[in-house]
Amino acid sequence: MHPTEPIVEPGARATSQPEAGPPQPSPSADATGPRPPAARKRSRRVRLLVVAALVAMLAGVGSVVGALYFESVPTPEQLTLPESTTVYYADGTTPMAKLGTQNRTILKYGEMNDAVRQSIVAAEDQTFWTNQGVDFGGILRAAWNNVTGGQTQGASTITQQYARLAADLKGVTYSRKLREAVMAWKLDDRYSKEQILEFYLNTVPFGRGAYGIEAAAQTFFGKTANRNAPPDTQITVAEAMVLASMVKQPEADPSDPEGSPGYDPSRGAKALENSKDRWNYVRENMVRLGYLTRAKADALAYPDTVRKPDPAARQTGLDRPTGLVVGQVMAELRQTDAFRGKPEDYVRNGGFKIVTTIDKRAQDVAEATADLKRPSAPQIVRGQPANWQASLVAVEPGTGRVLAYYGGSNGTGADYAGWYLDANGKPRGFGAHPPGSSFKVYDLAEALHQNISVKSHWDSPASKEFPNSGRVNRSPAGPIRNAEHAKCQPDCTLWEATVASLNVTYFELTEKLGTANVIDMASKAGIDAMWANQSGQNEPVRVDLRGTPGTEAAQRFSTEVGIGQYPVTVLDHANGMATFAAAGKRADAHFVRSVTKQGDQVYTEKLQPRDVGLNQEQINELNWTLRQVEAAKLPNGWDSAGKTGTWQRGNSLTENANTWMVGYTRAVAAAVWLGTTDGQALVTKDGSHDVYGATYPGAIWRQFMVDAAAALQLDKNRFRFDQPTFPGDATTAPSSPPPATPTSAGPSSAAPTCRPQDCPSRRPSPTRTATPPATTSPPAAPASATGR
Repeated sequence: MHPTEPIVEPGARATSQPEAGPPQPSPSADATGPRPPAARKRSRRVRLLVVAALVAMLAGVGSVVGALYFESVPTPEQLTLPESTTVYYADGTTPMAKLGTQNRTILKYGEMNDAVRQSIVAAEDQTFWTNQGVDFGGILRAAWNNVTGGQTQGASTITQQYARLAADLKGVTYSRKLREAVMAWKLDDRYSKEQILEFYLNTVPFGRGAYGIEAAAQTFFGKTANRNAPPDTQITVAEAMVLASMVKQPEADPSDPEGSPGYDPSRGAKALENSKDRWNYVRENMVRLGYLTRAKADALAYPDTVRKPDPAARQTGLDRPTGLVVGQVMAELRQTDAFRGKPEDYVRNGGFKIVTTIDKRAQDVAEATADLKRPSAPQIVRGQPANWQASLVAVEPGTGRVLAYYGGSNGTGADYAGWYLDANGKPRGFGAHPPGSSFKVYDLAEALHQNISVKSHWDSPASKEFPNSGRVNRSPAGPIRNAEHAKCQPDCTLWEATVASLNVTYFELTEKLGTANVIDMASKAGIDAMWANQSGQNEPVRVDLRGTPGTEAAQRFSTEVGIGQYPVTVLDHANGMATFAAAGKRADAHFVRSVTKQGDQVYTEKLQPRDVGLNQEQINELNWTLRQVEAAKLPNGWDSAGKTGTWQRGNSLTENANTWMVGYTRAVAAAVWLGTTDGQALVTKDGSHDVYGATYPGAIWRQFMVDAAAALQLDKNRFRFDQPTFPGDATTAPSSPPPATPTSAGPSSAAPTCRPQDCPSRRPSPTRTATPPATTSPPAAPASATGR
């Protein structure tokens, strides 16, 4: 029978009305106010007192009758039911994860379809619509059996069952039944039958951790009990009868699971037999009550569509890669006015609908591309050593919406793409890594901001001393050396030095720009934090750049910031790329689009782009320069720009531990990091140390950008870059730097407490969390950032 087909209440004939109501009340009675007193209520009270007195006399507990009469069950206004909070992808309909101690989704009475409302009455309380909330006969039987030593009785009305559930009354004794009867009478006196049925169907357990009819429909059949949903997604009458049958015993008896398995047909032959017997019992009651005609009842077949138990369902999706997104979502909400200072369970058990910015199409591509163990990853990264780890973040230019986030394959393990503060204020995640030459995009942006042309010429020898920064032949770290070579050397334009990723050029550029100004540009673009070495600390210390002037932050960093020595997160780096893709308009990277509860808006994203200070010509020159990077060119014809980066392990000149590829089209910006889980050097399966940004993370980035554009169905012709005009080309580097705060050696130039190659690794085990990030070189280490 179709879930929306009219079925009638007892004693009524079939009509075309879509909602079947009881004989006396109106089906639309969804009001929350109490029912007015009536003569029949007073009569009921007298009868109840008589019964209570009789029971008390039989049980010898007359002294407690008065107390029981005034005892109250928590009413729905007083009782806060834990309701699952569901996290959705950006479409608002595809679930990502379910949170909460109980799997429950609350429905209003008017939202419940006839199939579930009538099946539960047929199964549990055939006189529900006409009784006074109490089974007087059951009370007397329980009391008499208690006095005579007979077997206890468990039958109760739906109202009594709700009273027992709400008050958490245990056992099947006469005293408990008397208490629940008093409570049930008081409920029936105050609320309509429709309200009581709504309370009950949102409270009762069905098994498999499902509480309430909606969670049960989803858990056992993958459907909904909501009458407003499309008809083919609603629970049918036959399926609703299966669910109603489970209420009798939702879980197996732990002391005898085989002999008393309950009514979940998936638990074996005995449970299936129990379920079918109970289903037939419910079907007969449906006929007797007038909910089904005999012919329609006979035409029903026991459904074989009950889903098998899914162990992962109890894990609520948090073990998947998107579990790391949920962590970011919760941390982000804790910083909002709506949720600041609230306990952790307030969100998890609050019945909220959280819509994230994550586009499932892009997320699927990110996971397929960046998970090195999947056959869908680029061929060059498949089959590499087990300690290789990649992370990828994609951000939408102009909005800051995180479209895809991959920090690892286990959502309960380490996050290599970012970090956040949990509910206890402890940092979680290992997503900060030295960016190497990929950080040079911020130097380049600041140079353009200071009106230095990308066609200006710079002295670019293989190595060079910088006395002002302490990089001279006699210093421990020695002079700055290029890790790459270019045909233009020793006299290169800035754009040529960018494409070749020449450290000498960019170290001198950072000195001339001023470390403070480079940090300011990076911060404006999207780098919210960097990690600096600090005297007396074994681990790098996070420096929050938000709201911190560059002049203040520069005291923690040395000139090496310009060639990417200091760790940043993959998330921040992706946001920086999104800023340049949006013509220099920075929007804060975020994971939450909206939060609602029962249709009411609780929180919505705030899109407030801010200009980083680059005019359109400067943006065009930036894009043009980064388009010349070979690794950033896409095979699908899209205009794209990007930068590679590599940072060594310790002070080694031959072993790399961090490799990057970052870049953007005007539609999507993405950052990819590839390193190791233990902080060791990247070594290929063939034993080679030649692991660079252009090859391995570059392959991941290019595949993601191509496949994501296809998955998102984007038109490349709508996202073309504008061409620069190069007004007033400079032919030489500026003779003196623009006004800026002098570079400070600061605390970060202190000697490390251990030699870089001997320092203990801070990389996590897959299931451990700790203070981010893992590794970084001290400022005095030889720079070996490379663009390869």
